[in-house]
Amino acid sequence: MIKDWIAAYQPASEEEVLSALREIMQEIALAGLSRTDFFDKAAFYGGTALRIFYGLDRFSEDLDFSLLASDPDFSLEPYFSAVITEFEATGMKVSIREKDKKIKTSVESAFLKSETIWKELVLEDIVKQAGLASNKSIKIKIEVDCNPPLGFVTEEKLLLRPFSFYVKCFTRPGLFAGKMHALLFRKWKNRVKGRDWYDLEWYIKKGIPLDMAHFVRRARDTGDWQEETMSRQQFFHLLHDKINTVSFDKVKEDVVRFIQDEKSLEIWSKDYFMDLTEKLKLENI
Repeated sequence: MIKDWIAAYQPASEEEVLSALREIMQEIALAGLSRTDFFDKAAFYGGTALRIFYGLDRFSEDLDFSLLASDPDFSLEPYFSAVITEFEATGMKVSIREKDKKIKTSVESAFLKSETIWKELVLEDIVKQAGLASNKSIKIKIEVDCNPPLGFVTEEKLLLRPFSFYVKCFTRPGLFAGKMHALLFRKWKNRVKGRDWYDLEWYIKKGIPLDMAHFVRRARDTGDWQEETMSRQQFFHLLHDKINTVSFDKVKEDVVRFIQDEKSLEIWSKDYFMDLTEKLKLENI
């Protein structure tokens, strides 16, 4: 069954096989959670949600969730058995581990707050499942924001593998707000995340508007914006400043392993993104 699922991706390299298997694992984990009351309390967001449910044409690594209301006592522990059982039903043995937070500040480089639960889902032996010559492990980081910025909108999205089930997800404008927040305010000094820019291009080309009200809530939540609102002029000033200061050589270097057609990056430059952002749509401003 797993081999058949992987074959549907038509992988051309071991890296693509691993990416396909990681996505299959993500879907199995979501299936396990769907058998519980998890999605009564939380919604799925981030790049993996965009990939699985909205057609983003690049692979993503993590499973990111936001509670629907603040709950400092929330725990993932009650849901572990359902996830592990779901993997066992497909012939996979996994473990779920606590991921140590090396940085204990309230907000760190990837916006992990002190209220964020951070776990790792680990598949140790993938030779039998994927038919690989090597024996690499796959790790999927699971994050739940227990004190999230609210004001986002959700919808139920259908997934057909490993069986038919629904997942509560952020809508695309809310996902765009989260991505723009990461692109503008990620606290990485010398690193860039090319996936931020790839997703920005994707949102704009799809004509998806950015939910400014939720974006401002996120920026205020991390202390990156102090005012209650943000004008169109203020927003584009921040975005153009970021475009002017980022190295697009580093951006392309970071994103290339997540996509299949690297030729699509040849046009990327400061001028290209300046022109592209003229077509960016805003809502709730």
